Amino acid sequence: MSVQFDGNINSAILSGMLGVQRASDGITQHSVSLAQQQAQLRTPEEVLEGAARQQLGMANKLLPSGGDSMTSDLVGLTLNLRNAQASSKVLEVVKDTVGTLLDEKA
Repeated sequence: MSVQFDGNINSAILSGMLGVQRASDGITQHSVSLAQQQAQLRTPEEVLEGAARQQLGMANKLLPSGGDSMTSDLVGLTLNLRNAQASSKVLEVVKDTVGTLLDEKA
């Protein structure tokens, strides 16, 4: 009995590579956004004033509300890092599977 793995292996490779590429794009997007936000920071006095307000219990007014906030970008970076790790794992399993199949054929 002959089993054909070509389609499944190609699909897994493409899936893993696409996942890594998407994660990389997301990391780039969120990194650029964070860099832009850092470039737009206010004076040190204004930053310290904001930190003091937060410590005094006014944090709810300082929490980000939009999708382009620093917190959102940091979460996005973390999410894309996890996606890249998962996609890399897919590629690792494919590599091991192909190696095993080649060893069995030899």
